[in-house]
Amino acid sequence: MDLIHPLVQRYSRDFSSPEDELLKEIGEYTLQHHAEYEMLSGHLQGKLLEMISRMIRPQRILEIGTFTGYSALCLAKGLTVDGQLHTIELRENDATTAKDFFSRSSFAGQIILHTGNALDIIPFLNESWDLVFIDADKVSYIEYFKIVLPQVRQNGFILADNIFFHGEVFEERVKGKNAKAIQTFNEYIRERNDIDKMIITLRDGLYLIRKL
Repeated sequence: MDLIHPLVQRYSRDFSSPEDELLKEIGEYTLQHHAEYEMLSGHLQGKLLEMISRMIRPQRILEIGTFTGYSALCLAKGLTVDGQLHTIELRENDATTAKDFFSRSSFAGQIILHTGNALDIIPFLNESWDLVFIDADKVSYIEYFKIVLPQVRQNGFILADNIFFHGEVFEERVKGKNAKAIQTFNEYIRERNDIDKMIITLRDGLYLIRKL
């Protein structure tokens, strides 16, 4: 399901700043070598992540779901000089790919890559987060949110990706494990009164959440 009209998508891309060479290489590599290429944030979403990070100027960023490293490098562009980005990837092959790309970037010393289950890793990081990006297994979104929110500073931000889940949440009867999990997450976020939130209608939908 095309959620964004192709003409709108192309126009938006043409009138936005281009990807840098390393991001472009990650995109091309992922397209050629990864069966789940569509999981990549890509040009426009990556630029949005970069812009938000540059506006916030975070000292600590947490990313849940590294994939091949594209989004982490976009987010890292807004880090303070002494800032760090912790990113967690469950799959070792993807973590190895991302690590190689990170090592070639100017943020190699600021990105800390963890391999394993995020729910096991996050409690031991002992950080206060300025910005969190959730983009991992959909059935755990509520658990990720619950575990990170206490560690997010007041007025810190959480971004959750794929909240339209390819348009499946718009169906009269939501089907499938992942689509149902995303719909439940969206309803859960809507009902909370300790956060400020809005949906960004870019790509597959992003929930932008501010801790009050």
